[in-house]
Amino acid sequence: MEAVESVGATRRWVMLVCSLIAAMTTTCVVSGFAYLIPALHSDGMSITDASVLATIPTVGLMLAILGWGVLLDRHGERLILMISLTITFVGALTTLAAAWAHAPHWVLAVCLFVGGLGSGAANGASGRIVVGWFPPRQRGTAMGVRQMAQPLGIAVCALTMPVIAARNGIAAALIVPAVVTGIGLLVCIVGIVDPPARPGGAAAGEPQPNPYRRSSFLARVHAVSVLLVIPQSMLWTFVPTWLIVAKHWSPASAGLMVTVTQTVGALGRIAAGRWSDAWLSRMRPIRVIASVAALAMAALALTDWLDTPAAVAIMMVASIVSVADNGLAFTAIAEFAGPRWSGRGLAVQNTAQYLATAAITPAFGAVITAAGFPIAFLIGAAAPLVAIPLVPADPVPELEPVA
Repeated sequence: MEAVESVGATRRWVMLVCSLIAAMTTTCVVSGFAYLIPALHSDGMSITDASVLATIPTVGLMLAILGWGVLLDRHGERLILMISLTITFVGALTTLAAAWAHAPHWVLAVCLFVGGLGSGAANGASGRIVVGWFPPRQRGTAMGVRQMAQPLGIAVCALTMPVIAARNGIAAALIVPAVVTGIGLLVCIVGIVDPPARPGGAAAGEPQPNPYRRSSFLARVHAVSVLLVIPQSMLWTFVPTWLIVAKHWSPASAGLMVTVTQTVGALGRIAAGRWSDAWLSRMRPIRVIASVAALAMAALALTDWLDTPAAVAIMMVASIVSVADNGLAFTAIAEFAGPRWSGRGLAVQNTAQYLATAAITPAFGAVITAAGFPIAFLIGAAAPLVAIPLVPADPVPELEPVA
């Protein structure tokens, strides 16, 4: 096991990029199928039924992610990542094969479920790698880079999958998550090294106190993150459908718009991380982000109800702001939980967020079908509003001043 001091900045950032690509596999496998909802709808499936099918990978991920977190705490990042991504790759390939063979939807659902089951280690492992290899004054920025995985994964899927599905069918579009997963597995094998135990951490074999019993900090961060993921998940799932079905955009134009938005959102996560390093705080920026997200979603509901061109611009703002908090929460959880609990802490975080996503995706589909997009956007605005007073104060910081 190498010491942090023995690893140069270049290698540290190479491992960060490998972690980012690994985490992109989870986004593409779990969220990518949502970008086939317009094609499924064109083939005669209702938006509600297509939304339920798109939720299946999230259910698989949610059921397995805590187990992956325990394995990460016990066996480290590299081995568990390789096992997890191998299962994910098998799930992506079998989903592709099932779609190509025009298998019944239940077969497709089983394959999607397997991909979701396997994908649960990447987010937690990559978060642990950031906290393990980067010093405190750089972690917010580094985690912001790592958290680009989600919007970049969404951007890749949005740019490619709707267009491919419209031109060549659903099976062809499913090549995208399979390719991303294969690349993620390869870079983990080549580039990831387990970080050493953090200074001041528990000695080998010595149990670390349960951080959930020390204070309510982790529980409150989880609750806030669940509330903030509601508008985020609603937007990345249904904006392509909103643009194509409600606004009559072409799949290519809608995909390009979502790609641009998610790319800017990815850069916004880096800015939020750097902001948290400069403020020596993870929680104060989250409170600001929640306030802006609530205003943006409410403005989107109003402008869409009025059917003004400004709705698309407001959607971009809401999409960018709504993804900015994730890296801050991840960093705070990993720092507070410590190396022997961070796998489980990050797993609880992801489980809670994906449980919320699994529940709200078909629910929002039903709301859109029954009442339209403006009401759905308005419901999305309520969640960050509720989150604002729940944001906890920062714990006693281990952060160092930024040089």
